[in-house]
Amino acid sequence: MTEYEQILTMWQQKKISNAAELDAELNEHKISFAYHSGKLENDQITYHDTREIFDRGGVTAYTGDLRTLFEIQNSKKAYEVFLESFEKKAPLDEELLKRFQKALTEGTYDPRRYQIGERPGEYKKHDYVTGRNEIGAAPEDVSAEIKELLDELKDVPKDRVLLAAAYFHAKFENIHPFADGNGRTGRLAMNYLLLVHVHPPITIHEEDRKAYYSALEAWDERQELGDLHAFLKAEAVKTWGNYLFRERAPQKGMSLKDRIAAAEKEAARRNAQRENNRAARIRSAEDPNQGKGER
Repeated sequence: MTEYEQILTMWQQKKISNAAELDAELNEHKISFAYHSGKLENDQITYHDTREIFDRGGVTAYTGDLRTLFEIQNSKKAYEVFLESFEKKAPLDEELLKRFQKALTEGTYDPRRYQIGERPGEYKKHDYVTGRNEIGAAPEDVSAEIKELLDELKDVPKDRVLLAAAYFHAKFENIHPFADGNGRTGRLAMNYLLLVHVHPPITIHEEDRKAYYSALEAWDERQELGDLHAFLKAEAVKTWGNYLFRERAPQKGMSLKDRIAAAEKEAARRNAQRENNRAARIRSAEDPNQGKGER
């Protein structure tokens, strides 16, 4: 198996079923994703400030501008919406896209956008330059094009999940449905799509922005998806290659084969624990007096 296939297999073995399990598994990833996704479009965002907001809810000795601070705070709010949606098994639909975008951009629209009627959480009402030769879908066509895109992704084959995510991201950015925050919203929504289909989320690293934008332009100009698909696969390995294999047992000096075996053992332990818990709940439901002691 390739390293990508190993990462995918190990993620699937974790069988994450709720927000608490997802949050525990994402661990450092949630901060890294928020930092890199924001940094791609705002160079003033720092990893230190992002970590402080995620870990402590605020920053100390902050010297940047307020918009940047709002953007970092919003990335945490968007992550909370992300977890809540995963817990509820919410579908990736127009409502969820708007919730993601609103969480990411609330308080950051400039006065001019407000003056012309733009609002966070609503589709754009005007045209905006989106790429070298693109302005996105016409405002009156946005809803129909987004619905069509989401309909195309209702039945994704198990062996085409990453390709479907690449297609969604390319098309979403090409449509450019909002007045601001399309990149951050698209990356967050893409990761939600991946998770729904039992694929680990991906951080698009800010230092790889040139290759990232080039891959998006390949779709805009020629409707070629191969570059973005390959780029996302490489970013998945970069995201998870170093620490997805870290489990509870110390693994310093262990080979990749041994780390995989350890992860498989840990996954089996977790599955057995889930089965035990499920059996205990069934027994409790069958015997209403079980667990009741004397007062």
